[in-house]
Amino acid sequence: MQHQWWKEAVVYQIYPRSFKDSNGDGIGDLNGITEKLDYLQELGVDVIWICPIYASPNDDNGYDISNYYEIMKEFGTLQDFERMLAEIHKRGMRLVMDLVVNHTSDEHAWFVESRKSKDNPYRDFYIWRPGKNGREPNNWLSYFSGSAWQFDETTGEYYLHLFSRKQPDLNWENDQLRKAVYEMMRFWLDKGIDGFRMDVINHISKVPGLPDAPNPNSQGYAWGGEFFANGPRVHEFIQEMNREVLSHYDIMTVGETGAVTPHDAILYAGEDRHELNMVFQFEHTDLDAGPGGKWDVVPWKLSDLKEVMSRWQYELYGKAWNSLYLNNHDQPRSVSRFGDDKKYRVESAKMLATFLHLQQGTPYIYQGEEIGMTNVAFSSIEDYRDVEIHNLWRERVIESGEDPERLLQAIHQKGRDNARTPMQWNAGENAGFSTAKPWIQVNPNYREINVEAELANPNSIFHYYQQLIQLRKQNPLVVYGRYQLISEEHPDIYAYTRTMNENVWLVLCNFYGRETVWEKPKELASYQIAELKLGNYPIQSTHLSIDHISLRPYEALVLALQPNL
Repeated sequence: MQHQWWKEAVVYQIYPRSFKDSNGDGIGDLNGITEKLDYLQELGVDVIWICPIYASPNDDNGYDISNYYEIMKEFGTLQDFERMLAEIHKRGMRLVMDLVVNHTSDEHAWFVESRKSKDNPYRDFYIWRPGKNGREPNNWLSYFSGSAWQFDETTGEYYLHLFSRKQPDLNWENDQLRKAVYEMMRFWLDKGIDGFRMDVINHISKVPGLPDAPNPNSQGYAWGGEFFANGPRVHEFIQEMNREVLSHYDIMTVGETGAVTPHDAILYAGEDRHELNMVFQFEHTDLDAGPGGKWDVVPWKLSDLKEVMSRWQYELYGKAWNSLYLNNHDQPRSVSRFGDDKKYRVESAKMLATFLHLQQGTPYIYQGEEIGMTNVAFSSIEDYRDVEIHNLWRERVIESGEDPERLLQAIHQKGRDNARTPMQWNAGENAGFSTAKPWIQVNPNYREINVEAELANPNSIFHYYQQLIQLRKQNPLVVYGRYQLISEEHPDIYAYTRTMNENVWLVLCNFYGRETVWEKPKELASYQIAELKLGNYPIQSTHLSIDHISLRPYEALVLALQPNL
C-alpha cells in the first residue's frame, strides 16, 4: 500500500458561517478562522477543510455559487483569504476547499446568459428541456422536495436543478463548460491551496435522454437517483479532470458520493484509477432512516453499524482509501445520534471518537465535535435557517396538513441546522462566537459545553481527541494496519483488531449506557495484553486480564496485545 501524507492526516471541517465572527455582524468569517488557527494547531489536526466561501446569494448557505473567483462578502476579501492561507501554512497545516461544480447559483453569470435565449453561447452550459404533455420534462424529484425542474418564462423551457431551484445543474457534456471548470480549479491551486472536497461529484453525468423514474408519488414525481448518481460518463469526466488539473499538484481530493457501494468507491478512488484520493459514502449515516427516507427516523442497530463499517474496511483494503466521519455540516451531531448527549455525553463522545479514529482511513473532525457539541431542539420552525427544512415544512405541514409536532421531532433529530449552530467558544454572550446576534441561534447548552471549559479540564473530550491524534501520528499501525472485526455477535460491544507486521491492537467500544462483559474470542486465544494505549475512563485492574473484560457505560479501550509467553 502506498504511503501518502493525506492517508496519515487528520482533517478538521469548518463551516465558516458558524465558526467565528471577527467583525460583529453575527456571521462567521475568514478572519475569524485565522484568529482560531492556534486552537486547531493545539488540537493537532493537519488539514482544514472549509465549506464554500465563494460569492453566493446564500440560498443553500454557499453551495449556490454566483462567482467562483470571488469571496462571499460576509466572509471577507481575497486578501483575507490569502492571509488565512499563509497563516495555515505557517503552522504546518494544509487547506482543502469545497469544489461545487454539479451546479451553480441561478445568479452566476453563466446562467444569467444561459436563460436569455435558446441560441445564447452559454445556453448549453446548463440542462434545458421543453415540457412534456403540459408538465415538466421528466418526473424527477429534487433533493429539497418537489420537482427537479423549474419553468423559465423567457424561453418557455425548463432547467434541471437536483437541489434548490436557485441551483441549476451544469451540463458536463459540454466541453467548454469543463474547460471553464478546470481553469477555475487551477486558479485556486495556483494560490497554494492543498486540495478539494468535491460536492456531489458523482452526479455530474446524467443518463442520456433523462428518462422518467419508476414508482411516482401521488403528485407524479419519483426519485431518479439511478439516472444521475454514478452516471455513464462520470469516470471519464473525473479522469479528464485528474489529467488536466489534479495530477499536476501534490494535493488531497475527496469526493462526496451518495449512493455508492465499495465497488463504486474503488472506481472513484482506486490506487491505479487516476481519479480521486477517497470518497465520502453515506451507508452508515442512513442507518436511522426508515422506509420513508431521511425524515422517517428509526432506531439504528449496532449490528448494522458493524456490518456497514466492516464491509467498507474489508473491501477497500489495499485497493482504495476510506474517509472516516460521523459528523459534517449536513449531518446531526454524532453524540446525540450514536451516543448519549445527556448522562454520558463525555464518555460517549470519547468512545465514538475512538471507534472512528482507530479504523483505517483518513478521519474527519467536524467543528465542535472535539468538545462534544450536541443537537439543538428549537421550539419553532421560525428558528431554523436551512432551505431543506423550510421546503420540507411547506410541503408536509402547510400543503399536506401533517402533524407539525411530529415533523419538528424529526427535524430535532436529523435537521442539518443541528451542525450549524455557532461554535461554542466560551460561556459568555453568544458563546463567544460573535458580539452581535448570530445568524442562527446558539445552542442553549453553551454555558456548560464550550472550548474554554474543555481546555481547562485535563480530562475533557478535547484533550482526548489530542491523544487520539498523537496516537495516530506515532503509530503507523493506526494508519496502515489491517482491520478485523471480532466478537461480531456481541449485542453491546463493537470490537476490532488492527494488525501490522507482528503488532496487534485490540479496540473495544461499549455502545450503550450499561455495563457489559467482553469474553476473549478464540481467534485471540494466543494473546495477552501488553499495554493500555488509550482509554476513556480511569483504568481498573479488571482490565488487565484479557480473558474477560468488564466495560463501563460507553467505555472505550485501545490495547496493545502480545503473544502468550
